[in-house]
Amino acid sequence: MIRLPALIAVPLAVLMATSGFTLQSGQSQAGESQHLPAWQLSTTGSAARLRGLAPVSARVAWASGSGGTVLLTVDGGHSWSSVGPPGTADLQYRDIEAFDARHAVILSIGEADQSRVYVTGDGGSTWTETFVNDDPAAFYDCMAFFDPRHGLAMSDPVGGFFRILSTSDGGRSWVVLPTDRMPPALDGEFGFAASGTCLTAVPGTQAWFASGGGGARVFHTTDRGRSWSVAQTPVPSGPSAGIYSLAFRPSGQGIAVGGDFAVPTAAPDGAAVSADAGRSWSAAATAPGEYRSGSAWLPGTRSTAIAVGPTGSDISYDGGRNWLRFDTGSFDAVACAPDGACWASGETGRVAVLQS
Repeated sequence: MIRLPALIAVPLAVLMATSGFTLQSGQSQAGESQHLPAWQLSTTGSAARLRGLAPVSARVAWASGSGGTVLLTVDGGHSWSSVGPPGTADLQYRDIEAFDARHAVILSIGEADQSRVYVTGDGGSTWTETFVNDDPAAFYDCMAFFDPRHGLAMSDPVGGFFRILSTSDGGRSWVVLPTDRMPPALDGEFGFAASGTCLTAVPGTQAWFASGGGGARVFHTTDRGRSWSVAQTPVPSGPSAGIYSLAFRPSGQGIAVGGDFAVPTAAPDGAAVSADAGRSWSAAATAPGEYRSGSAWLPGTRSTAIAVGPTGSDISYDGGRNWLRFDTGSFDAVACAPDGACWASGETGRVAVLQS
């Protein structure tokens, strides 16, 4: 465990609720903007690339990534513990979902048995392997939970259809769902395992996942993965381009961000918005303009969202229609806890808390 100087992690949503907001440019969006926020880095002591991120609160957060790495803080980033499953240094934990300081689920990505799921109920002291992919054609990218018991994981297409795993016991067991009510994948279409947010869910029964490659589309379920619809988006697609991250609210307000990982400094149409639960999409009026791999809504706000990528971070105060750059550091993932604390993670063990 590594001890650090104290960080004061004040949730941005709390600060926004207690003061009037105007942009640095003097322009107001949705009445929710103040001076632009900033990231405060927390030294983790890890050199891993942390693409998985699961904040529980301003004090508790989990992160996961390359080299079998799983990190946990229970004191707001003052100190971090390395709590990954032993003997898994060859795995990349691209997604982590956590429910408190003790319970978490991690997903490793890759072909065949490189795609696995592990579960802990004691803060990472012990882990149980609950799924090992036995299909050489499957490649699991990300997962999401509706609540602490019900969740889904998504694989690239197998036999022409995206494959969905389902759990109803907090990740302790998984079943492959039928594909009879899954729209067929396009030629060359697949998902991106960039930040654990190519699949997202809200409390209840709704979930969405995004694609790239042969098409940049968004799939939507209202029955926890048993049936799906699909919608086109204006985000460009290509061999390394498409939608990398989705964020939705229970109201159906959604944002999609992405671009081209191979050309990270140019993504003129790399963001889109939806107001009808993903049935239709329109291009952002002012997109981040560069590749973005992670996105999140700020709890307690009407229309504020964050997007991150290896070339910087952006904030939108109008539901994703317009974005403002506020940081140029590299991050892969961003996520916000119910109490309003927002965290980001990325290369060389970078983790940060959003400050106003």
